[in-house]
Amino acid sequence: MDFIPIETKRLILRSITEADTLDFYELDSNPEVHLFLGNEPVVKIEESHSMINKILQQYKTHGVGRFAIIEKSTNHFVGWSGLKYEKDYRTQFNYYDLGSRIKEQYWGKGYATEAAISSLEYGFKTLKLAEIGAVANINNNASNVILKKIGMHLTSTFEYNTEVLNWYIMKNPYL
Repeated sequence: MDFIPIETKRLILRSITEADTLDFYELDSNPEVHLFLGNEPVVKIEESHSMINKILQQYKTHGVGRFAIIEKSTNHFVGWSGLKYEKDYRTQFNYYDLGSRIKEQYWGKGYATEAAISSLEYGFKTLKLAEIGAVANINNNASNVILKKIGMHLTSTFEYNTEVLNWYIMKNPYL
């Protein structure tokens, strides 16, 4: 399923393709990127290929999935953002998860915030979702700041794989 690209001031959010495999590998093989994601960076490009296949399956199964973030001025792959139908983190219920992952050289530029705002708008205005959830490690200051900045509400914490995670919710303001 190809989505119509979403444009922001500095970014293009587009469907992820198999051609993004090398960029995914560069992103996910960086230990700094995985510091708050279980400290398990990928070591083989096949792992990145597998992740892309899971995203492509999300597109088919749930009509939603993560988007590639492309910097308009350079056409470079910055990372990914967007929604995912999530069944693993919160075992009590399924939900639509807002997430992002950015290459280290693009940290601190506001790209994750810009992409997250567009992803929320897409979920609420286009998909008409009633609510969107998000998860962030309690020690990941950058992610927690972004989620609060974009208007998500911290409602609780929970444990997942021995890590304590913050649970955020945002209700659709357009319904």
